[in-house]
Amino acid sequence: MDSSIVVTTFDTWTDAALGWIGDHGGALFDAISAVLEGFYGALLWLLDQPPDYAVALLVALLGWRLIGARFALLAGLALLFCAVMGLWSETISTLALVISATILALLVALPTGVVAGYLPRLDAAIGPALDLVQTLPPYIYLLPAIALLGYGPATALAATVIVAMPPAIRLTALGIRMTPPEYIELGQASGITPMQMFFKIRLPFAVPSIMAGINQSLMMAFGMVVIAGIVGSGGLGATIYDAIRKLDIAKSIDAAIAIVVLTMVLDRLTQSASQVRQEGNP
Repeated sequence: MDSSIVVTTFDTWTDAALGWIGDHGGALFDAISAVLEGFYGALLWLLDQPPDYAVALLVALLGWRLIGARFALLAGLALLFCAVMGLWSETISTLALVISATILALLVALPTGVVAGYLPRLDAAIGPALDLVQTLPPYIYLLPAIALLGYGPATALAATVIVAMPPAIRLTALGIRMTPPEYIELGQASGITPMQMFFKIRLPFAVPSIMAGINQSLMMAFGMVVIAGIVGSGGLGATIYDAIRKLDIAKSIDAAIAIVVLTMVLDRLTQSASQVRQEGNP
C-alpha cells in the first residue's frame, strides 16, 4: 500500500475535522476569544496605568525585599533601559501576556496536579500526553488556534497556556507525592479529616515543588510569547517578528534585550519567593 495515500487520507480527515469544529462551534470559540482577550486587556490596562519609573521602582523594592539591594538596583535600571530603548509599551504588553497565560495555565494545572498526585493511575495516564505537549514544536499549537480563534492575543494566549501547563502539572503532582509517609500516618492516627490532611500536611510539603512548577510555567510562557508574535499578539514578540521581516537587526536586538530583562527579573523574583516561602514553613 502506498504510504502517500495513508498520509493524504489522514491530512484530509484532519482538515475536515478542524473545519467541522470551526463551523459548528463558531459561537463557542467566539465567546472563548472574547473572554481571553478581555482578561488580557484588563490586565494590560492595569499594568499600563503607572509610568515606567513607578513600575521600575516597585520591582526594585520587591527585589530588595526578596533578594537584596544589588539585584534591586540592577532590576530597576534594566527595566528603565527598556523604556529608554522606546520599547516600554511592548514590554508591558509582553508582561501582561505572560502573566495572563501563566494564571490561566495554573488555574488548570494546579488542580490537575493535585488530583494526579493523589491518583497514581491518573498520573501515569496523563504522563504521555504531557510528554507529547512538551516534545512538539511550540509553534504547532498556533495553527489550530488560528483556525478556531483567528489572529490576535486570544490565539497567543491559548497556545501559551497549553505550553505552560505541563511543568506545573508534573511538579504539583510530584510535590503531593513527596509527603513523608510517617507524617501521613501521624495525621491518620490523629483522626484529622482528608481536607485537613491536605492543607496541614500534604500542601506544606508540596509548596517548594509547586513553586518550582510555577516558575517553570512562567519561563515556558516567555519562550512561547516570542513565537506567538507571528499571530498578532503584539508586544516584544511582534516587534522581533516585524524586525526580522524588515531585516532591522538593531531593533530585533533591542527587543531581545527587553525579553531577557523581563525573563531574568521574573525568574529571580519567583525563585526567591519560593525560597522565602520554604523558609517560612520548615
